[in-house]
Amino acid sequence: LSDDDWLKMFSRKTLEERKEEEGSEPPKVETQEGEPAVKKAQLNPQVYMDIKVRNKPAGRIQMLLRSDVVPMTAENFRCLCTHEKGFGFKGSSFHRIIPQFMCQGGDFTSHNGTGGKSIYGKKFDDENFILKHMGPGLLSMASSGPNTNGSQFFLTCDKTDWLDGKHVVFGEITEGLDVLRQIEAQGSKDGKPKQKVIISDCGEYV
Repeated sequence: LSDDDWLKMFSRKTLEERKEEEGSEPPKVETQEGEPAVKKAQLNPQVYMDIKVRNKPAGRIQMLLRSDVVPMTAENFRCLCTHEKGFGFKGSSFHRIIPQFMCQGGDFTSHNGTGGKSIYGKKFDDENFILKHMGPGLLSMASSGPNTNGSQFFLTCDKTDWLDGKHVVFGEITEGLDVLRQIEAQGSKDGKPKQKVIISDCGEYV
């Protein structure tokens, strides 16, 4: 299974089972483990991605990486944002976008869901499954099965709790959920983006 195929097994459940509640408030990102956001921000690195849709700036997504819970996974993503190992996310695309489910990117070698690589030179193990897919704006590893993490990741558009125990959550959006919604709007049922969505720049707040 490719990283795409593994996630595809679960995408149908979202589209078939998700119920719209009229007049309901938009879902909010819940605080994992009840920790104060200020405390988490002091402990963990923060990174960003500048997004272009159809070659036009869509805005910036700021993310908090949970190195206090999954240090190896967080460090991999941080380094891929800074390019300090000589490779990373800049110029790559969100190649698979399914509305009401997730936006997947991180394949900077093949750009189609079959490639990418970690800073560790190989696939690395699932660190743990402590953090859960409990709402929109969460950052999780895309993989081709257990213990096959590379560079591909996805951002959740909604609660996707059936992925708990299968994919490692390692961060969350702190600013730019509206930009995620712009990315989501380019999605389709089969995941093929309507327009090209590019990570035009990325890095770490220091």
